[in-house]
Amino acid sequence: MLQVSYGTMIWMTIAFLLVLFILKKFAWKPILKALKDREDFIEDSLQEAEKVKKEMKALQSSNESLLAEARAERDNLLKDARETKETIVKEAKEKANEEGDKMLAAAREAINNEKMAALSEIKSEVGKLSLEIAEKLIRHELADSKSQNELVEKLLSEVNLKQ
Repeated sequence: MLQVSYGTMIWMTIAFLLVLFILKKFAWKPILKALKDREDFIEDSLQEAEKVKKEMKALQSSNESLLAEARAERDNLLKDARETKETIVKEAKEKANEEGDKMLAAAREAINNEKMAALSEIKSEVGKLSLEIAEKLIRHELADSKSQNELVEKLLSEVNLKQ
C-alpha cells in the first residue's frame, strides 16, 4: 500500500506555496492581463463582426436598390429604343408612301402627257389627211372649167347673202 510521509507533505506544501507566491508575484498579473486583453479582443472582434454584419446588410440593401434602379433604367432605355424604332419605321413607311404617291402622280401625269401628245398627233394627222382628201376632191371636182365656174358663182352668192 501507499504510505504517506508527513515530511514529504510539508515540503510539498511549502514548494506549492512557494510556486504559488512566485506565480502570484510575477506571473499572475501578466496572465490575468493577457486573459483580460484576450477577453477585450474577443469582445471587440464580436462588436466589429456585428458592425460588419450590419454594414453588409446595408450594402446588400443598397446593392438591391442599385440593381432595381439599373433594371428600371435598362427598362426605360429599352422602352425608348422601342419607341425610337417604331418612330423610325413609321417615318420610313410614311416616306415610302409619299414617294410611292409621288411616283404614281408622276406616272399618271406622264401617261396623261403621252395621251395628249398622241391625241394631238392623231388630230394633226387627221387634219392633214382631211386636207389632202379635200384637196383631191376639189381638184377632181374642179378639173373642168364648168365645175370651177359653178363653184365660184356659188361662193359669190353665199358671200352676198352673208352681207
